[in-house]
Amino acid sequence: MPDYDVLCIGNAIVDIIAQCDEEFLETNGIIKGAMNLIDTQRAELLYSRMGPAIEASGGSAGNTAAGIASFGGRAAFFGKVSNDPLGEIYTHDIHAQGVAFDTRPLKGEPPTARSMIFVTRDGERSMNTYLGACVELGPEDVEADKASSAKVTYFEGYLWDPPRAKEAIRQTARLAHAAGREVSMTLSDSFCVDRYRDEFLELMRSGTVDIVFANSHEIKSLYQTSSFDEALAQIRGDCRIAAVTRSEKGSVIVRGDETVVIKATAIKELVDTTGAGDLYAAGFLHGYTQSRDLKTCGDLGSLAAGLVIQQIGPRPRQNLRREAEQAGLI
Repeated sequence: MPDYDVLCIGNAIVDIIAQCDEEFLETNGIIKGAMNLIDTQRAELLYSRMGPAIEASGGSAGNTAAGIASFGGRAAFFGKVSNDPLGEIYTHDIHAQGVAFDTRPLKGEPPTARSMIFVTRDGERSMNTYLGACVELGPEDVEADKASSAKVTYFEGYLWDPPRAKEAIRQTARLAHAAGREVSMTLSDSFCVDRYRDEFLELMRSGTVDIVFANSHEIKSLYQTSSFDEALAQIRGDCRIAAVTRSEKGSVIVRGDETVVIKATAIKELVDTTGAGDLYAAGFLHGYTQSRDLKTCGDLGSLAAGLVIQQIGPRPRQNLRREAEQAGLI
């Protein structure tokens, strides 16, 4: 039996989440709905202008790992923090979620990453991320035993920004495939896709990545088309499985000629979309690593995403296994 269901690799980021209005975004030059990379000076400026905020361990793949653990799955995480107060918060939180996290912290500068997330009244989140210690993740941080023993390795496209992290991901993928495991990725953000379109397509077409997660904007950006159907037709041939989320329209999963349409979970109120895609991936991968059919995998993803968007913050407050049992999915 593999030691882990899913190994997640990503940016270890502490989220600082505050609500704001549209005018605040305009006044501060923040691109709505996007992830903007910022430097230390910009981070300090935006932090000084934030209203009351919630601090929580985040980062896309870290959120997915926490979600898998909440479903009762065995999750591990590779990510770099510094040995500073925020790094201690991150490490404590992810351990408390039940995730194996043993990456050695960085000693000294740069500090642990943080993302200032501004949530508007429509629930849309605009992220402003200072990567800090994240960029120091490298091949020396790859734990071969975890890479070889996890059923699926999952990494975030955001991690393609720091160059040494690419080496770590490719090394982990080689170890995973050599052990007969699978590798998955999330495209993360349409701006991220614009930066690395050719490299992402090469990862898929070369077989380095088996399973791809994306939303409708990202998949259209990947294939440079305004047609969702056209993009979906193209991705069928580029990876083994693709799971594409469409907000309130639910999601579509394709595998070869097979197409599975998943309904969105009904919600009472949209509060904050932070973590929706991350938790969808958590539900899907939990089902997948338990050998469930694609419809059940998608329904588990939809359930987790629907729960997390009804709260502030990207980590589920409910026990996802209990929620899935009540919904008749486990």
